[in-house]
Amino acid sequence: MITIERRNDGVALITLDRPAARNALSLALLEALSEALRECEEARCVVLAANGPAFSAGHDLRELTAARGEADGGRAFFARTMALCSRVMQQVVNHPVPVIAAVEGIATAAGCQLVASCDLAVATPASKFCTPGVDIALFCSTPAVAVARAIPRKAAMEMLLTGRMVGAEEARSLGLVNRVAEDARGAALELAAQIAARSAVTIRMGKRGFIEQSGLPLAEAYDAASAVMVDNMMAADAEEGIGAFLGKRAPHWQDR
Repeated sequence: MITIERRNDGVALITLDRPAARNALSLALLEALSEALRECEEARCVVLAANGPAFSAGHDLRELTAARGEADGGRAFFARTMALCSRVMQQVVNHPVPVIAAVEGIATAAGCQLVASCDLAVATPASKFCTPGVDIALFCSTPAVAVARAIPRKAAMEMLLTGRMVGAEEARSLGLVNRVAEDARGAALELAAQIAARSAVTIRMGKRGFIEQSGLPLAEAYDAASAVMVDNMMAADAEEGIGAFLGKRAPHWQDR
C-alpha cells in the first residue's frame, strides 16, 4: 500500500502503491501515508510518488458508499475519514522537510488536494488535475482548502464549480505545479537531491519559518521572519556558509 525508499543522498521516496484502486485514499492508505511521513521526518527531503495510472483519484468512493449501510447512514465514518484526511494534509504542509509531489497520471479531488498540499510538484506533460466533486453532487470542500492556497482564487473557484480537467502546462501556469517533465519522478528526485545537498538545519528552519509567516499580517510576518533570520544566523552552518562564500571555497555542512 505504501513503500519507502531511503536514498544515499538523504532523499526519502514515499510511493503510494494501490494502483488497482487508482491510489484512492482509503482510511487504510491515509493511515499508512501518515505513518510513512512520520518515519521520514529525519530525511533531508521527501518525494511523494505513486504507482499505476493515477497519482490519486481522491477518496475511496466505494468505501464511503459501503458506510451508508451503518445505523447512522455513514455519518460517523464520513466524519472520521474527512478528519483523518485533513490531518494528513496538514502533516504534509507542516512536515519538517520539503515534500515534493511527483505526479504521473491524474490527480483528482483529494488527490489534487494532496498535490496542492506539497511544497513543490513536478508533473508529466500528460498529467491532469481536477476537483470534480460537483459532478457527483459532492462539492470538493476540503480539497478547496489546499487548492485555494496554491493557486489564484478565481482559478480555484472555476475548478471547483465546473470540475473540469486542468492539463499540466495550465497547472504550471497557475502555480499548482512547479515543473513539467517527461520523467516526473526522476525530475522530482533530482530537485530533491539539490535541496538535500543544502544545510539540513537551514532548510528545516526555512520551511518552518515560511509556513509560520505566510498566515500572518504583514508587520507580524516580518517580525516572525526576522526572528527566524536571527536564529539562522546563529547556526554553525550559516557561519560556515558565509565564511565559505567570502573565502571562495566549498562549504562543509555540519547540519547544526
